[in-house]
Amino acid sequence: MIEIREVKGRRDMRKFAKYPVELYKDCPYYVPSLRSDEIATFNPKKNFNLANNDCKAFLAYKDGKIVGRIAGLINKKDNELTGKKYIRFSRFECIDDEQVFRALLGAVEKFGKENGMEIIHGPWGFNDTDREGMLTEGFDKRSTYSTNYYYPYFHERMESLGYEDESKWHERSFTIPDVPYERITSFCDKLKDKLKVVDVSETMSLKKIIKNYGVKLFDTLNEAYAHLDGYVPIVGKSVDNVLSQFATIVNLRYVSILVDENDDVAAFGIVLPSIADSLVKHRGKLFPLGFIDVLKDIKAPKELEMALIGVKKKYKNTGINSLVINKIMKNVIADGITHIESNPSLDDNYSIQQQWKFADSEIIKRRQTYKKKIEA
Repeated sequence: MIEIREVKGRRDMRKFAKYPVELYKDCPYYVPSLRSDEIATFNPKKNFNLANNDCKAFLAYKDGKIVGRIAGLINKKDNELTGKKYIRFSRFECIDDEQVFRALLGAVEKFGKENGMEIIHGPWGFNDTDREGMLTEGFDKRSTYSTNYYYPYFHERMESLGYEDESKWHERSFTIPDVPYERITSFCDKLKDKLKVVDVSETMSLKKIIKNYGVKLFDTLNEAYAHLDGYVPIVGKSVDNVLSQFATIVNLRYVSILVDENDDVAAFGIVLPSIADSLVKHRGKLFPLGFIDVLKDIKAPKELEMALIGVKKKYKNTGINSLVINKIMKNVIADGITHIESNPSLDDNYSIQQQWKFADSEIIKRRQTYKKKIEA
């Protein structure tokens, strides 16, 4: 018998947050998320995304032992924008057992059905900066800080349970050149003058950038990403959530924020130091010792993860993305970075793919979401 229990209280939430670490304890490719972030997921005082989502989290038990977890998210803003009645499943991990799969997904379906939802789909998060998509290729590659690893059986089970393919992403590994890209360095200074933009990441502290341009950065992000599958605008207090999460691991040497003469964010790029090794070593916990190793990774990284890049519509096709890439790549080469990996990019997000067409890279992972009609 599989018993499904709704997560209630801090004790259950700690079990919910810890379970993936136990499931993947023998997997060399798994990178845990920060345990503190996971515990805060369903705390409305810390996760402002909850104001726009109806959420429930569940744990699956078999013979008294936890064998899986899942969360159900009804993103009211997304459903309002699309006119659909979808419930998202998220934070889905479990053993390779069909009954457990059915029970956990069934709990989310039931939650959705009780609230008038018609389709279950996922894995999706609260917004586009959350972890999304289930791994379908690249099972022998280590995950990143911003993505979930999945054993191969997850994809096989979803297909056998009748779930249809939905959105699809790929992830790339980039070859780091010996010198900055000559194709873009030669005209960057003239282009910066022509577009009348300045890179505030070169002169301002992170604290001041967040204060002066944090909200404007997300205005640009929302404009650039609005057309993408599953994208939900990040506004209001949700901006605070994302800023606080990213600010802890940002190194301004790998950030570019271009501000125009109207003091708006014209374009930006954020590449994060990889803290994967430290997260693995300390099983996702910052304290008591993980914090020290994470700080070392941030200050002097050897590997990087591409997080976000966005261009305001009025600057599209102006070449402004070259300024972003040029600034970051100069520091990447100077600092002796050994590896850069992209986080997921939608297969049909051609604008992002065009921005990196001059760089040598290879696709190393693929992932996707699934959907299914909720039975009446």
